[in-house]
Amino acid sequence: MQIGISDNDIIRLVRRGEQSAYAELVKKYQGFVFTIVLRYLPVREDAEEVAQDVFVKAYRSLGDFRGDSKFSTWLYTITTTTCITFLRKKKLEVHSLDNEKVLAQAENLDSGMAANLVEQKSRSAMVNKAIAMLSPDDAQVITLFYKGEQSLEEIAQIMGQEPNNIKVRLFRARQRLKEKMEKHFASEVRDLAS
Repeated sequence: MQIGISDNDIIRLVRRGEQSAYAELVKKYQGFVFTIVLRYLPVREDAEEVAQDVFVKAYRSLGDFRGDSKFSTWLYTITTTTCITFLRKKKLEVHSLDNEKVLAQAENLDSGMAANLVEQKSRSAMVNKAIAMLSPDDAQVITLFYKGEQSLEEIAQIMGQEPNNIKVRLFRARQRLKEKMEKHFASEVRDLAS
């Protein structure tokens, strides 16, 4: 596969019968898809399974890709739809926090998270944790803009809003992300700055 070949060129190759070319798209977008899936499904095994399903669905639907938007925008839509479908099918257990055993497990989980924060001081891990603390809408805008490298117009198309609204939402989401970073990762942010 040639370096610098566009997504549309790869799609044309796949449509002409060169199925192996699809591996280039998978390789290019696997991190993007997995990051989005993890926002919906925090259990890694579930996320890996759904990420694979996304690429299978995208391959099967490649004939439907019209090229009106970036391939990544189209893939994002498939990813979110697949995640939502998975969550609907999976019955999540809901426990009352009045139950002492459940409360103890929740406290253990919380202390485990604190230990993980100490272990994962990398900037990327820290930012991902801060993004996870945001509302789903804020996390979506931040993820699409920075990790998905989508333009304001493309994000507006995905979210069914005007680009100016997305610009305002992105500004506010960045402010909230900064607040989360300063509140929850103050010492790490100081370590990175020095």
